[in-house]
Amino acid sequence: MRHRCRYSVGMAEMQSWQSMVDANAARLLRTTGRTPSDWAGDARAAGITTHEDLARWLREQGVTGYSLMSVDWEVFGLPEMFLRSADELYDAQYADRPALKPVADRILLWAAATPGTIIQMRKTYVSLQSSRRKFAQLAPTTRTAVDLSFRLAVPDLPGLEPVRGDDPFAWRIRLRNEDDINDALLRALSAALEDSLGRSSA
Repeated sequence: MRHRCRYSVGMAEMQSWQSMVDANAARLLRTTGRTPSDWAGDARAAGITTHEDLARWLREQGVTGYSLMSVDWEVFGLPEMFLRSADELYDAQYADRPALKPVADRILLWAAATPGTIIQMRKTYVSLQSSRRKFAQLAPTTRTAVDLSFRLAVPDLPGLEPVRGDDPFAWRIRLRNEDDINDALLRALSAALEDSLGRSSA
């Protein structure tokens, strides 16, 4: 079941985990010629009753990664959080820090109005994607700030700082109020979107 959401009125649509479930099922069908239901039937016939045994059996058949996950979900069911709508996931992120939600709302309104932007909701963050890949990530990482993270070291963005570790989103800016979402930040988002499409916004 697909859920309507507050941010589907613009050029982008806020999606829940269902888009990932559908994409994984399509990948499995494309690479093996069989649906998750087909594979699940064979797994049950083989007497498989645990996640570990299923993963081992599927790898022996050459099914790995996201395709393996698709069969696992078909056999054992989706995680509870996958059954929530995009709005429910988003609201839960800010349930204990409501003062930050208007900050995140401003970013999502930009995304909803920007052609080529896909908004995907996750349990603890929002993914902003183009048709090719994710270009930014929004997460309420502290009680006082929302982190907007970029894969690209976008130029001319005051406050942009490197993030330690091996995360591919190695650059972030901390947003503490709506005034932090200014023209420079919106230009940075546009530049990151263009970069994810293999184009330059310059």
